[in-house]
Amino acid sequence: MIPKSENRKKQDKDRDLIEAINTGRSDLFHLLVKRYQHKLYNFGLRMCGNTHDAEDMVQDTFLNVFRFLKNFRHESKFKNWLYKVAASACLQKKRHSKYAPEPEKELSWDALTGVTDVKKLSETPRWASQPLENVLSAELSDHIKAAILALPEKYRAVIVLRDIEGFSTTETAKILSLTQANVKVRLYRARLFLKENLEDYFNHAPPKSSSSESSL
Repeated sequence: MIPKSENRKKQDKDRDLIEAINTGRSDLFHLLVKRYQHKLYNFGLRMCGNTHDAEDMVQDTFLNVFRFLKNFRHESKFKNWLYKVAASACLQKKRHSKYAPEPEKELSWDALTGVTDVKKLSETPRWASQPLENVLSAELSDHIKAAILALPEKYRAVIVLRDIEGFSTTETAKILSLTQANVKVRLYRARLFLKENLEDYFNHAPPKSSSSESSL
């Protein structure tokens, strides 16, 4: 866990750089890009699923940041505002895609958990209340990426921001312009969807070859 003092220093760095850019040092904007472009690109890959769209999203995001940076009042962390711009860029890209967008699917709580009585929601498996990083292994990386991309976008955005990017429920709600209750519901459903997907993967995965077999 990063100490609060280090987080504060990072925010001060952003503030100092942004203030310098906004007071005429636009030549320093590339430093802001360098600081966040890799993180945004990874976010774009998880949201869009391919390098071309991720690259476009990063470019669109920084173009918008450059245009509207003077309007940023430090009422939130710069990183939070940046991801809000990036999330919006993802949605815009999908709407203007040459391919007709598929209707957003709804992940039914009943279908995923078999729970029809609200009083039984506390019986949800422990997995569903744990961050993905606590249950995933490196060998499942490709399968997890595919499973996340199979999620409807509104669920994908929440689980990527919460479990992968590390934003809090409150921050995620502000980035996506949702209520905290909506974030929690979408996060639980997304986690349960991935749980079902992982169980299906394990049930159908071929057994690993023994060392003797692999040497043949």
